[in-house]
Amino acid sequence: MKHTMDQALQSTQQFLPLRDARKRRFHYNYEQDAIEIIPTMTGIKVFEDYDLEVLRRYIDWTPFFRGWGLTGTYPRILQKEKVGREATRLFGEARQMLNQIIRDKLLTPKGVIGIFPANSQGDDILIFSDESRQQVIERIPMLRQQQLVDHQGYALSLSDYVAPVDSGIRDYLGGFAVTSGFETENLVQRFKQVGDDFNSVMIRLLADRLVEAFAEVLHKQVRKHYWAYEPYEELSMEELIREKYKGIRPAPGYPACPDHNLKAYLFDLLGVEQRIGITLTQSLVMDPASSVAGFYMAHDLSRYFGIKKIGLDQLEDYARRTHTDLEQARKWLAPSLEESVN
Repeated sequence: MKHTMDQALQSTQQFLPLRDARKRRFHYNYEQDAIEIIPTMTGIKVFEDYDLEVLRRYIDWTPFFRGWGLTGTYPRILQKEKVGREATRLFGEARQMLNQIIRDKLLTPKGVIGIFPANSQGDDILIFSDESRQQVIERIPMLRQQQLVDHQGYALSLSDYVAPVDSGIRDYLGGFAVTSGFETENLVQRFKQVGDDFNSVMIRLLADRLVEAFAEVLHKQVRKHYWAYEPYEELSMEELIREKYKGIRPAPGYPACPDHNLKAYLFDLLGVEQRIGITLTQSLVMDPASSVAGFYMAHDLSRYFGIKKIGLDQLEDYARRTHTDLEQARKWLAPSLEESVN
């Protein structure tokens, strides 16, 4: 049912009890719309010492300039009246350092991906040990919107994009973790020790750009080869940056799944620390800092969204589902809690 403009505006003010929000989950017609695509690979694949020259071609440069306090979109920023000259100078120096990084192999990118049989059950995503789907090896909890912001009136959860366990559809969930290398911090410190603050910032920004490029490259390979739900995809770099591909790769700590604890589920599922050495601190920060981890979802209609604020009913429900003390859950989800809950 489509909303009128007034209804849509009014819906942004609505805050639903969790039980009502669950009634507004995103549904699709499994019989007509769900096409089972069996991945060409299930399980885990590790990537060691990934080709930096390949990653270079997938760098989104716009955030690089923001890191220097320059606003504008690449490549137009290079011609921008007020900042174009400075942006061009920084871009030239960045390419020189990138050449050195590649030539001298100063960074060693590592990554791991996994694709697993999966179905949803309520707001949880169940990961199965194999295609028999008899043994659940992980139950990944997802939050659900309680503020109606969707123009169609949905209260979304990432679990909505995985077919329910009782649908009869064989669905899957993917995950990944990547780093541009463990060498970054040593390089930063080497520059700082000789008083070269400029290059200490430059190497860190380039490491960040390379790890994001790595995430982009592996997602493309998953879409085309490993999950192969888009085997004939041909997108330009601009289209990749604008996320014109099918499927999403939401990351823990970001709007659709704001709980950073989901990193721990990913790390366990993929064996991240054992396989590629990325670790989580007590506060769930990834080490090395230039690392990215997230989920892969393939549904045609999946899209990014924000959970925004949740109520006490969902906080209590989430604490129960995650076997977490209520006050601990309150601490982790504090930015997402409705004012009356804090």
